[in-house]
Amino acid sequence: MGCITLLTQLGSVLLEDVSRRAPASSHSPHEPPPHSRSARRMKSPHSLRLSLLLLLPHIHLGQSDFAPYFYDNGPSTTSGNMALFSIAEDTPVGAQVYVLNGTDPEGDSVRYGLTFEKGSKEYFRVEPKSGRVTLIAELDREVEDEIDVLVSITDGRNKVVEKGRVFVTDANDEKPEFLNLPFIVSVPEDTEAGSSIFKVQAVDKDLGSGGSVTYFLQTTPNTKFTIDGHSGVLRIKPGEYLNYETSKTHFVTVVAKDGGGKYNGKHQVMTSSATITINVLDAQDSPPTFVGTPYFGYVYEVSVPGSEIFTVFAKDGDQGNPNPIQYSIVNGSDGSFSINSSSGCITLTTYPIQLKNELYELQVKASEVGPENQLLDYTITMVTIRVVDLNNHPPTFYGENGPQNKFELTMYEHPPEGEILRGLKITVNDSDQGANAKFRLRLVGPGRVLRVVPQTVLNEAQVTIIVENSTAIDYEKYTFLSFKLLAVEIDTPERFSATADIIIHLLDTNDNTPKFSTDFYIARIPENSPGGSNVVSVTATDPDSGLWGDVKYSIYGSGADLFLIHPTSGIIYTQPWAALDAEVKSKYNFYVKAEDTEGKYSLAEVFVTVLDLNDHPPEFDENFLEKTMIIGAPVKVEAVDDDAEEPNNVIEYSIMKADPENVFDINTSTGEIKLKPFIKSMEIVQNITRQKDCKWSVVVQARDRGSPSFTTTAVVKIDITEANPLSGPMAAFLMQSRDNPLKALGMVAGVISVMVMVTVLISTAMYMRNTKSNKIAPARRIIRRRRREQPQWNFKTPFGQPDSPDKVVADDVESNTANRNKNNNSSWPKPPPPTAPVLPPPPLANPRVTERQRSAVPTISGSLTSRSCSRTSSQKSLTSKDTEDRPSQRKEGNVSSALVSELKKKLEQKIIEANQGYYYY
Repeated sequence: MGCITLLTQLGSVLLEDVSRRAPASSHSPHEPPPHSRSARRMKSPHSLRLSLLLLLPHIHLGQSDFAPYFYDNGPSTTSGNMALFSIAEDTPVGAQVYVLNGTDPEGDSVRYGLTFEKGSKEYFRVEPKSGRVTLIAELDREVEDEIDVLVSITDGRNKVVEKGRVFVTDANDEKPEFLNLPFIVSVPEDTEAGSSIFKVQAVDKDLGSGGSVTYFLQTTPNTKFTIDGHSGVLRIKPGEYLNYETSKTHFVTVVAKDGGGKYNGKHQVMTSSATITINVLDAQDSPPTFVGTPYFGYVYEVSVPGSEIFTVFAKDGDQGNPNPIQYSIVNGSDGSFSINSSSGCITLTTYPIQLKNELYELQVKASEVGPENQLLDYTITMVTIRVVDLNNHPPTFYGENGPQNKFELTMYEHPPEGEILRGLKITVNDSDQGANAKFRLRLVGPGRVLRVVPQTVLNEAQVTIIVENSTAIDYEKYTFLSFKLLAVEIDTPERFSATADIIIHLLDTNDNTPKFSTDFYIARIPENSPGGSNVVSVTATDPDSGLWGDVKYSIYGSGADLFLIHPTSGIIYTQPWAALDAEVKSKYNFYVKAEDTEGKYSLAEVFVTVLDLNDHPPEFDENFLEKTMIIGAPVKVEAVDDDAEEPNNVIEYSIMKADPENVFDINTSTGEIKLKPFIKSMEIVQNITRQKDCKWSVVVQARDRGSPSFTTTAVVKIDITEANPLSGPMAAFLMQSRDNPLKALGMVAGVISVMVMVTVLISTAMYMRNTKSNKIAPARRIIRRRRREQPQWNFKTPFGQPDSPDKVVADDVESNTANRNKNNNSSWPKPPPPTAPVLPPPPLANPRVTERQRSAVPTISGSLTSRSCSRTSSQKSLTSKDTEDRPSQRKEGNVSSALVSELKKKLEQKIIEANQGYYYY
């Protein structure tokens, strides 16, 4: 009892102490602030009593221990106990979003914890020591906008758990979503412009401006629709109308756009689109329309009840399926006029004298009549009726015998343009006077074929019809032409009119040329067809009538000799005597002519192909053939098939019989016969035949591939021999000529003849060479400036007697090379007496000549060499070489030396005289 009293007193003291310390401890980092709801809750008397009871053991032990607590810094901070904490839904996962912050009154270290209620998704994780709270799952306000968390703080002995509520704030992360997709709407085509035809609706789950939705259309240049940006109501544009006949379906793309908002720190506007399919429904949307408005009618003083005043005419605007029209007078008649409900004819119901007004304006209504005789859409027009003095003479057409409303004429087709149709005698007259007698003429019918003159008439005129388009007046198109001649008053209110029918009957002319059905015809006929066989049928037509339309056929051309044509049917057939042979000629072409009775014609070309038949058997050159076969080499037999085309002329070879058997093979395509592979030597051959001549026989069959197939056979006698050991072209030639000895003999004779001719030519040349004696070849030394390569002048003066054994050679000293006399290799006639060499032509230009060149004088040097001279120089070598070819020549003598010296002097003198006055190079 004393312990309880003591504890009660101790609790009171503690309460007073806490009450006294609480205001002062708001500045201590280890005590809760006075405005903290957690502190007030923890320090309330009831809570303190509960804490005292819990602390009794400690107090009993002589110790005091207070529980840790959170700082409550309010909802606008990011540290504390997460009470009323707000976080944006676009916060990235892994971001630090809050710091749990608290303390222990005794200053002990605290640890933090964060949990969720069972079954709830975990969005946060806390670091126990630092209290840092991290987002671990994506937030979505539209899915969960409030998150309940349980935060705890403990000092190791006492643990305080508090429940907090985290609010997820909105971010603009949701697109507008259309409801009730797909959008399909059916609209009657007669829906008025500006009418609403559909309403789209889209919702955005975001809040604020991000959740507001506006609409607009992705417009096209010819769109007929518009949409209200706020309500989403789709309307037909003002001034636009739907037309089922033009477009049965329209596709409109509508876009829903939100008001925009922050997302990940940036302003973002999100849109969605959908397609609206608008099906246009056909409707009777076109009211009747009056034809020929405005309408004017007149009542004359002579009119009587029942007189027709005017006839109105209306037609349904929906021409695809028009409804009948019913006429009625709505207003303005005063009981004086009535209208026929079917024809629209307005009639007078009283006498003109009883009419009270001079002008009546009748409102005439034309209504469509539905399938059940119900009145549908209608149109009202105004008919003006004037009561005037008598104007009772409309225009009237007259013929030769009085008034006439039908005129007929017969004429030939294609009259000249500008021609007057004089067969039409038409007069038009209006008996009224002044403006009442003025009217206009108009010709109604096939456009721009005829024209009428005059076009405006006063009182009376002669009507003239003129041809305007001659081509259109064609008998083959129309046998008659029908026109209406109208006369309509111009300036009268009544606009009286008259009508006359003009019928022109056309006569045919021969204005068309026969025309073939095609420009060329292709035909095929088997060879050996009997005479008179049909080849092809040609067809030509002439649209003219009567005899002009009759066509006669004929045939001509270089390839038409074997063919005939029926003059009326156009059937082409072969001559009775014709024999077609593809091997002789397989292609024919000629022309056919289609001609009418007046000689107008056209041509077509006919191509005839003669089809080859298998009518020729294969043929060998001879029925008995002899061949020589070298072991290892084939022999060839060949047959010819005179057919023109494959497969009739394709030949296959086969062995029908062989002696001995089974020793030969044959190539079925080429006809090459060869021994079996096992026969490789003459020993094997002799072992097979047991005969020395080794001549075997084989029967070869040649068969073509035609249908039916033909065959022929030949006996081939084959002499078997071994290969000639000789090699080379001659050996090959001899082996090939074994079957034809005359060919080899002729070849040998030819070779011998050529050799004899060559020997004769060589002997003749040698004889003529030996008949030529001494020859002097003058050499000229010229000192010149070498600008370019010039041909050298070699002066050769052959001379001497035929029996002279000596030869004089003139060498070119400047060239320093042996000038070999080549005259010995040619057969010259007897040399003429010695003459001076001919000078070259002067140069084309006169280049400057140096002093050295002016002092240079051409000279000729000659030397006599004989066969006995020693070969010490190039000149002696050349001369010795030439003289060795003539061992029969004698040594040179004194006479020859003197002759050479004299010739040398004469040549030098001639050259000096010729060169006086110019130099040459």
